[in-house]
Amino acid sequence: MPSPAPLVPAREGIIDAVKAAIGDAFLSAKDEVDEVSIDVRRESVADVLRALRDELDYQQLMEIAGVDYPERVERFEVVYHLLSVTRNHRLRIRVSTDEEKPVPTVTGVYPVAGWLEREVFDMYGVIFEGNPDLRRILTDYGFRGHPQRKDFPLTGYVELRYSEEQKRVVYEPVQLSQDFRNFDFMSPWEGAEYIIPGDEKAGPQQPGAPTPLKADEIKK
Repeated sequence: MPSPAPLVPAREGIIDAVKAAIGDAFLSAKDEVDEVSIDVRRESVADVLRALRDELDYQQLMEIAGVDYPERVERFEVVYHLLSVTRNHRLRIRVSTDEEKPVPTVTGVYPVAGWLEREVFDMYGVIFEGNPDLRRILTDYGFRGHPQRKDFPLTGYVELRYSEEQKRVVYEPVQLSQDFRNFDFMSPWEGAEYIIPGDEKAGPQQPGAPTPLKADEIKK
């Protein structure tokens, strides 16, 4: 069966090579479904990525992603997705942090990290120490909170609308027009056990109204 996604060829011995290149910064590694993830020390991440770029040919930083695990002491994972163009291989580097401990910026290694770190900061509130322009990039001015955190409310805190009176967009506290509904997933063919709106209009059959005959009552 063909793969639904492009396959990344395995790079034999990459975990041992990474461990030798980064030394004490190495914490753990995982190789599943031909995808390699390396956990490293947070304070050494810039040196780690520089070693991977210069010694193991990972020339490009494709993405920086955030993950929130509220049950952990260090609830956030910052994940760096690297690509080796010459080796045709991808590698994932992960560090852990919380709301207060900063992660060293890697803009000195991969300049593209500037905007990527801003995205993680905006969505999760992770601080990147040394980023020359660490400010929000996806949310609006004055936005409250970080929307990708698991404890961020689904409705947010404010809503915006255009005011005809003020001729501008205004921000107001969220006001739901209705409460959250309770849905049941009963099959409509089985019939609900409660009165559906409109059913109260249905009454007994009026006198004189014809009653359809059943199939066995039809005279042939």
